[in-house]
Amino acid sequence: MTQTLLLLPGDGIGPEVLAEARRVAEAVAPDLAFEEALVGGASIDAHDIPLTDDVLAQAKTSDAVLLGAVGGPKWEATDRDKRPEAGLLGLRKGLDVFANLRPAFCFPSLVAASSLKPELVAGLDIMIVRELTSGVYFGAPRGVEPGVKGYDTSIYTADEVERVARVAFEIARGRDGRVCSVEKSNVMETGLFWRQQVTKVHGVHGSGVELSHMYADACAMELVRQPKQFDVILAGNLFGDILSDEAAMLTGSIGMLPSASLGSAGTPGLFEPVHGSAPDIAGQGVANPCAAILSMEMALRWSLGRGDAANAVFEAVSKALEGGARTKDLGGSLSTREMGDLILSGL
Repeated sequence: MTQTLLLLPGDGIGPEVLAEARRVAEAVAPDLAFEEALVGGASIDAHDIPLTDDVLAQAKTSDAVLLGAVGGPKWEATDRDKRPEAGLLGLRKGLDVFANLRPAFCFPSLVAASSLKPELVAGLDIMIVRELTSGVYFGAPRGVEPGVKGYDTSIYTADEVERVARVAFEIARGRDGRVCSVEKSNVMETGLFWRQQVTKVHGVHGSGVELSHMYADACAMELVRQPKQFDVILAGNLFGDILSDEAAMLTGSIGMLPSASLGSAGTPGLFEPVHGSAPDIAGQGVANPCAAILSMEMALRWSLGRGDAANAVFEAVSKALEGGARTKDLGGSLSTREMGDLILSGL
């Protein structure tokens, strides 16, 4: 049966980097079927909304979804619920992809590119598991009373914490067997509930996994003090968002890191680079395509069940970097296309 990968290039550098990811996917998995659709600002321009019902339905019937990026200054004046980012949130909610996997690994050839000392990042390999469809980003009530106050509500249910914690424990079993759960239980009721619930889930589903707890601000400090102490970091939506972006910079460039958003077994995952739409360099052909290509690699591994093809892609990216391939963000001069060519040549 033919598998379908839905491509959502989106905005900014999204179309540029996704074009390279598609070229690599076609090389390692020539039997894949590709579909393409609009999301974010591109969808606003065409349909006046950032995510249409038709595209969401198309995403639900695909085997995996690969997204480029959404957003940009062009749409900043748009109402919040109609901005490009609302399309991304709608995709995540509609697909019910509740577990966001954000690996922070440092390729040996990029150790010197990190802002930290080489000995702190050499061999770095962290997996951040972020809850993606609840918490303060989705809680109600929320709103703004102009000139008076703005407010958001953070809510987590037992089921929401349990399902993402189980993913973290399962991933840890395939790694070093350690999970650090992060929250602010000292000042937030949802943080206290998170800690209690993760501990409870660990007692039932955490066999063979060591569980520790850390406040989010302490974790942020420890990520730059001694990052290799972590194996799997489990966090809610807000803190997972912040910590994963911090961890991204330990690796040399945010342009290197992919992400996977997974739901229940048998449902399509959503895969996207961490770097965003980067409107300041959009259209110049200088964006680093590695994060998009590695996001495609994660799609092959986590949703499409093509581990051999995923391994080939990862090795080709590593080989290109070891050979000195560098885009502007890594201190080099290669174009987006040239970096894609070198990765293709390593397959």
